Amino acid sequence: MSKLKKILIKTKRQIFSEIAGNNPSIFEGEGFDFMELREYVYGDDVRKIDWNVTARMQRPFIKVFKEERELNIVIISLLGGSVHFGQKRFKQELIAETAALLAFSAVKNGDVFSSFIFTDKVESYIRPTKNIHAVTKCVTDIYEFDALGKKLDLTQLSKQMYEKIKRKSIIFVLGDFFGDFDFKLLARKHEVICVMTRDKLEEHPPELGFINLIDPSSLESSLMQIDANSVQRYIKALHDKDSELFKHFRKNRIAFTKLYTDEEPFVKMSKLFLRR
Repeated sequence: MSKLKKILIKTKRQIFSEIAGNNPSIFEGEGFDFMELREYVYGDDVRKIDWNVTARMQRPFIKVFKEERELNIVIISLLGGSVHFGQKRFKQELIAETAALLAFSAVKNGDVFSSFIFTDKVESYIRPTKNIHAVTKCVTDIYEFDALGKKLDLTQLSKQMYEKIKRKSIIFVLGDFFGDFDFKLLARKHEVICVMTRDKLEEHPPELGFINLIDPSSLESSLMQIDANSVQRYIKALHDKDSELFKHFRKNRIAFTKLYTDEEPFVKMSKLFLRR
């Protein structure tokens, strides 16, 4: 059995099993009565259009009620070359499994989910859907994506996603988060949750002496000396960079967690939502 098929079977069982089924989902829905007006999106029931508001705004709006209010779940996978790394498994595989949990949970709860793969542009997009078969495509696209040689350009990520995601959503950003990120714009409109996928070897590398390293994003190689001093400098630089990132998350009320390649995503994500 392929790893991809194992991921799909495993995550589906975790979400739909009797044990996990004690809760309807890792997401929560709400009660009943009129809630809000929101802009019409493709697939909405046209019978719920508020024609008075639509006439005033010159674009269609619909009434949303609590009993029918569904969450809009968006999964953004950042698949630069650096995800092609891991001791127990590649970070890319971990991202695929995490995405499967989120997508299956959305479907189980009757919510809409969509999926983006992003590098320096949108590489793949699955439109908002409740179809369980779309989960397979979502996970397959992530798992089979050729990340080697791909560079992340995150300067446009927040702006592009802000323009593309019209409905207020819960946005999950999955990636190893090496680089500069600014989610301030997205967090103003949406609930943003960042899932950092890392390998412990990246954060605490061993002393290897002289070694030829290949950058998985540029595919360029270089001879480097990895001694005690360089390891300590690297660890400190990464710690400082992560600390700045965490400050940015907290300042903008962005939930986050860190997942390592030797950990179970279901356990970590469940704990994250208990705190939410």
